[in-house]
Amino acid sequence: MKNYILPVLVLCTLSVVAQPSPSSETKSTDPATITKEFLNAVRGHDSKKATALLHPDVIWVQPGTNRLSGVKKSREEVQEMGKRMGELSDKSIELAEVRVLNANGNSVACLLRWKAVQPTGNVLDVENIDVYTIENGLIVSVKVYSADLEQENRFW
Repeated sequence: MKNYILPVLVLCTLSVVAQPSPSSETKSTDPATITKEFLNAVRGHDSKKATALLHPDVIWVQPGTNRLSGVKKSREEVQEMGKRMGELSDKSIELAEVRVLNANGNSVACLLRWKAVQPTGNVLDVENIDVYTIENGLIVSVKVYSADLEQENRFW
């Protein structure tokens, strides 16, 4: 009997060890998770990760009548808008708060608070509601609603 126990234990151990472990690189397609990852990347100034979560042909609608307003039709245009925000705010732009994040199907609505200060002393402190649409694990569209377009237009 003792002769059989050791080989059985070894086989059991090997079968457990040989099982593939779940990859930490497994990408979620859950809309809320994708949106959280994107916003965390934005907060952490990780433009590479944020850009990777955008579909190449993402549609981004930025409100207002300022130099950043309008419809962006690619991840490159969105990336350029982000760079321009950094330049215009002397790199002070920050996603200060993510207050609400709720999913409904493949759409996720977020209440966000943005802050920035220009070298001239002009201040941005505004809440936005952003609506993200996710398909196949990527953000395909974003529509931004500002709580204070007048402030944003003055700042940008």
